[in-house]
Amino acid sequence: MWELTDRAKRYREYLLAFMDEHVYPAEPVYWAQMAASGDPHHYPPIVEELKTEAKKRGLWNLFHPHPEWGPGLTNLEYAPLAEIMGRSLHIAPEATNCNAPDTGNMEVLTLFGTEEHKERWLKPLLAGEIASSFAMTEPAVASSDASNIELRMERDGDEYVLNGRKWWTSNALHKNCRVLIVMGKTDPDAPRHRQQSMMVVPLDTPGITVLRSLPLFGYQDREGHGELLFENVRVPATALLAGEGDGFMIGQARLGPGRIHHCMRSIGAAERALDLMIDRAQARVSFGEPLANRANIQDWIAEARVEIEMARLLTLKTAYLMDTVGNRQARTEIAAIKVAVPQMALKVIDRAIQVHGAGGLSNDFPLADMYAQQRTLRFADGPDEVHKRTLAHMELRRRDPRWGRTA
Repeated sequence: MWELTDRAKRYREYLLAFMDEHVYPAEPVYWAQMAASGDPHHYPPIVEELKTEAKKRGLWNLFHPHPEWGPGLTNLEYAPLAEIMGRSLHIAPEATNCNAPDTGNMEVLTLFGTEEHKERWLKPLLAGEIASSFAMTEPAVASSDASNIELRMERDGDEYVLNGRKWWTSNALHKNCRVLIVMGKTDPDAPRHRQQSMMVVPLDTPGITVLRSLPLFGYQDREGHGELLFENVRVPATALLAGEGDGFMIGQARLGPGRIHHCMRSIGAAERALDLMIDRAQARVSFGEPLANRANIQDWIAEARVEIEMARLLTLKTAYLMDTVGNRQARTEIAAIKVAVPQMALKVIDRAIQVHGAGGLSNDFPLADMYAQQRTLRFADGPDEVHKRTLAHMELRRRDPRWGRTA
């Protein structure tokens, strides 16, 4: 059912060659350039070199489903490519202009942006000339329930005035970040899911202060996860995406494909962790024999293969459903992969760390960083508990359509 199309097979072959010939050899260069800069948010020149090479090979904007802006791959066709990129998460997605949050923002601008938005922001993003950020989560409220969002967007003539605070605004510290997509509250008195709107806001707009970049388990990601203060930030009314009250609708359109991307990249990370675990187990000797001879290590390797394959099949099924019946009809599967895949990847990476011994905790191997990234995904695009709640409600209503509904 989910056999790759011929064009997807071609892109997969090209991407694998790009990874082997350029991306993996660039990893030590990348980390050396980062270390030499002394700046955790440095933009290493090797990334631009890889972007140039990816463009030359036609491996650019592969995520974009709209033929006007990209190759027009379906979710099912793109999914295996995202998995390959996930094997080198800090480099490969950006090298091909397929990195979050830019991918989601580009889709939002494609679907809901005005011609002005597309000319000023979408085209430079598609060209890889600038970066963008998505500002939704807030420190003062439980943002897993997006109806809690408090940043105010008040209409004042031909402008909106924004006041509030955001955090975990990924990409806000990227050296090329120029624009934010901001979710806020335009009408506190509207129905619960019609209070929020989204706007396009240049990062250098007066009144925006980047207070800090939040670390992940002690790591400072190069793109940063900013805490931003909005104080009387004025933007033109044309900054509005779609219409007032459409924030939730835009968010759902943005998050469906994004979850496929995240999950397939996580599967790629798990595959690389498994390779590292196998190599280490075969090379390391304890008590007179290789670790690979130990029954528990063999169990871990076997279980990892089973778990990765199950996660991949569920994610490909989800991509297939999104392509054939739409995101709404695939809600169960979208929620399921968001819960299952990062947990699977964490389990595989954790066991790979164990096989590496104390070295697995260091930066001599990519495993500790991979673990931090995967643990973070259990919050990104909504915490596990929210997706489990969604799953449970849909299952309960499958048996009793009246369950939980008011009379």
